[in-house]
Amino acid sequence: MRHVVEWIALAPHLASEIVLTASEVAALGVLSPTRWIHMDELRAASIGDASEALLEKGLLVTANDRAGSRDQTLRDTNWRTISAVMHYASRWHGVDTEEAEQQFSEHNEGSLLDRLGPAPPVTLERAAAAERLPLPKAKPTTLDDLLDHRVTCRNFDRSRSLTLGEFSAVLYRVFGARVVNDYAPGVQLLKKGVPSAGGLHPTEGYLLVQRVDGVAPGLYHYHPVDHALVPIKALNADEATTLAKRFVAAQAYFVDAHVMVMPTSRFVRNFWKYRNHAKAYRALILDVGHLSQTLYLAATELGLGAFITAAINEVDIEGAFGLDPLEEGPLAVCGFGIRAAERKEVEFDPLGAVWPPA
Repeated sequence: MRHVVEWIALAPHLASEIVLTASEVAALGVLSPTRWIHMDELRAASIGDASEALLEKGLLVTANDRAGSRDQTLRDTNWRTISAVMHYASRWHGVDTEEAEQQFSEHNEGSLLDRLGPAPPVTLERAAAAERLPLPKAKPTTLDDLLDHRVTCRNFDRSRSLTLGEFSAVLYRVFGARVVNDYAPGVQLLKKGVPSAGGLHPTEGYLLVQRVDGVAPGLYHYHPVDHALVPIKALNADEATTLAKRFVAAQAYFVDAHVMVMPTSRFVRNFWKYRNHAKAYRALILDVGHLSQTLYLAATELGLGAFITAAINEVDIEGAFGLDPLEEGPLAVCGFGIRAAERKEVEFDPLGAVWPPA
């Protein structure tokens, strides 16, 4: 084994970690993120050589290179720096989760329980049972039935296609704008079926369509105001399957979904109002949660299956759709389609609402 101690810079506008020398770290401690400084001053302070190295590594920007630089894009988008670092550093490229899981199993003997120990309890017990205040049971409604049947689908029917009506209904109920409100001069807000910070709804729907009647396989953008598709790239069936597998990091049970939806944050739309805001990125994550649950319910109501996963190859998705990750970025992948008649992959359905108990 080899033990190495290194200084590492995580810069939100760079795609990878940057290894630094001690002198480069010291130079960064002198420099300002907002005030320009002449190179002669750096040389006078005996950090000229380190500064040149930092320029090559992209951690310093010259005035001549400022326009159009990744650093300037970051600033113009009004990112909170620490949020940008977390977002950029957590993106995957080319990860195969099945291969990683196999390697993990080969190098670790015993069951998951043996390796990790028992799971924490399902809830915190903050008082004895006698001290709890019982609440009346709600009368069952159609909403309860819908929630009971909301089961993550891992078995999709490749032999059938979604109808255009089913496809359209799910997209509209999840991403469609019901009203465009002229809130103020130059400020339009959207009313959708889900909440969003400030009514901004910065989360766009990018689609990988595989099997929908009347819609050719390919990559699309959903226009929420016009309720329409914008074609981005046509694909044949094999190309669509290959991309689907790459998008969800080779989770095979999601690859056959008739439609994959990449909820993608337009950062500048949210950060226009919440500039360099400590909670702005968190609001974007909440958006995706609201949208994904609505997608589940909209699909379930039509008798379809749905899923969401955060184990995705963001970099591959950005490349496929031509997205700049400082301006737009996928935070998850959702999907929906026709559930297969036979359950080959395990689905968590303890109520037996979808699959009858064996």
